Amino acid sequence: MSNKDAGSGGVQSVDRAVTILEIIARTGLAGITEIAGELGVHKSTASRIVSTLEARGLVEQDHHRGRYRLGLSILRLAGATTARLDIVQEARPITKMLAEATGETINVAVLSDGAALYLDQASSTSSVQSHNWVGQRIPLHATSNGKVLLSGLSETGIRETLGAKLTRYTPHTVTSVAQLVTQVAEVAATGFSLVIDELEVGLTAVSAPVRNAHGDVIASISASGPSFRFTAAKAASARDLLTQAAADISARLGWREH
Repeated sequence: MSNKDAGSGGVQSVDRAVTILEIIARTGLAGITEIAGELGVHKSTASRIVSTLEARGLVEQDHHRGRYRLGLSILRLAGATTARLDIVQEARPITKMLAEATGETINVAVLSDGAALYLDQASSTSSVQSHNWVGQRIPLHATSNGKVLLSGLSETGIRETLGAKLTRYTPHTVTSVAQLVTQVAEVAATGFSLVIDELEVGLTAVSAPVRNAHGDVIASISASGPSFRFTAAKAASARDLLTQAAADISARLGWREH
């Protein structure tokens, strides 16, 4: 079998696995014969794919009926998406008010695959429309959002998430993991991160952590703008607004400060 054929077979198997999940989601319970019939494949093929899904907890067998239903791992996967939607929903009214209060761009980000993933953005109606960062990933070590998100991890977790090499984006980018760990510890202690010229020269950003009901850092909210306009004094004022906003969002998500 060629690599092309093997790749095609892999894609076909994935497609069939997804179809099986959709069948079970629609019917509630489905047997191998029923699944094979809808897929148009032999029962042995359907059984093999179902067994793989079962091994990953995506489906489970009802032993009384011998049929399959969706497994608990589906809830875990869905829960990750739901949690992000909850953050956006609870944060949006606050981010819009912050954008107007600061006159700068407000972003909400979460930790995702070793980067900061932007979930939502709000801009002041008086400012020129900024770049839309929603859906984009940015480096953790060179951004205020990233350092806030790292502040929720242990030192070991930080090192494992970052790896050994930190990319230099400007002369001000921190490229020493040890130095970054020290900075992140300070962020954890103070409850905010201020970054100037580390990702781009001329860009200033300040961020604060959003927490869940358990007090874990699950997101970061930031204000950012060009350094000539977003001066140190304005950043300090935005910092106070951001930390209060982050606490308000956290409270909406069930966190209570002790």
